[in-house]
Amino acid sequence: MTQQEPTQLDDLADEQLIERYRLGQVDAFNTLVYRYQRDLFHFLIRFCGNRVTAEDVFQDAFLQVHLSLDSFDTSRRFKPWLFTIAANKARDMMRKAARRPAGSLDASVGDEDGCSFVDILQADLPGPETRVDEAETSEKVRQCLDGLPDHLREIVLLAYFQRFSYQEIADVLKIPLGTVKSRLHTAVGSFAKSWKSANPADPET
Repeated sequence: MTQQEPTQLDDLADEQLIERYRLGQVDAFNTLVYRYQRDLFHFLIRFCGNRVTAEDVFQDAFLQVHLSLDSFDTSRRFKPWLFTIAANKARDMMRKAARRPAGSLDASVGDEDGCSFVDILQADLPGPETRVDEAETSEKVRQCLDGLPDHLREIVLLAYFQRFSYQEIADVLKIPLGTVKSRLHTAVGSFAKSWKSANPADPET
C-alpha cells in the first residue's frame, strides 16, 4: 500500500485514473489507493470490529480491485464498487471466523413515511463535522455501532459515515431499495437510542 501520493495525478477523476492504469501507468492505481485508503480502512475497522481483520480485508479488497480493474465499467462510480468489494470480503472473512452480532436492537422509529434519514440524524448524533478519530468520541461511536446487528451497522456506516445514496447502498449490499430504506430507518433509530444512552449528560434530553 503506497503512502506517498503522486503529485501529477491528484486532480484526475477516478475514471481517468482507471484509464491511465489500463494504459500501463502504475502510479494511477497508487493514487486510487491513496485517495480511498483512509475512508475504506476506517469503514472496515467499524464494519469488522477490529483492526487486524480490517487490515486483512483492506489488502484483499484492493487486490481484487487490481485484478478486476480491466473489466470495470467507467460509466459507474468507482467508490461504491470499491466498497461493494470490501463489504463482500469483510462478510466472507467474518463468516469464516463465525462472528456473531453483539445484539439485536431492532426497535422501530415510528411509522411516518415522511421522516427522512437526515431528519432522524438531528437528534443528538455526532455530526459529520465531528472528528471521529478523536479518542473519546471514536470510542463512543464504536460502542454504539458494535451494539447493532451486522445488517444494521453496515447501513449506518454506508449512509451516514460514507454518505452513499439509497441506490448506492442497495448496489453495495445487493438488497432492494425498499429494504435499504426500512433497515436505515431502524438502524438510525437504534444507533440514536444507543448514543443517547451513552451520552446522558445533556439535561434537555
